[in-house]
Amino acid sequence: MLSTRRESGRQEAMDHLPCPEGWQRARVNTAAAGLQLNDVVLAALAREGYPERDLFAIRLSLEEAIINGIKHGNGYDPAKWVQVTYRITPQQFVAEVEDQGPGFDPHDVPDPLDPENLERASGRGLLLMRMYMTWVRYNDRGNGVTLCKRRSDTR
Repeated sequence: MLSTRRESGRQEAMDHLPCPEGWQRARVNTAAAGLQLNDVVLAALAREGYPERDLFAIRLSLEEAIINGIKHGNGYDPAKWVQVTYRITPQQFVAEVEDQGPGFDPHDVPDPLDPENLERASGRGLLLMRMYMTWVRYNDRGNGVTLCKRRSDTR
């Protein structure tokens, strides 16, 4: 299912794609479409009964990953997509977020907690993802991140 809308002269889209059973996949090309997808994911997590603190952690981390892909990976190019593949189980949430950019080395990102970086306008998103997720992994190219959040009130 492809949902599109035009906002301030730009075409934005969220495209739902076929995926293996148990997984969902969508592509987004703007920040607004990324936020819309994040809302879809959070609604599914809420239906599964995830606690509020997990919903907050996932919302923040998934938003950071998607926006980083749109901004840094794709350079806000609406012709490029960020693909989000995710799976929700009663025990955990896993999402793979991949952009069409050249990638980066996460080890090259300055530590935002170093005193010299405290007033920098960017660089905190990766730290937040690491803090809120159970684990975070990057693909070899550096244009994809996998986020995992184990449910905090495991049944």
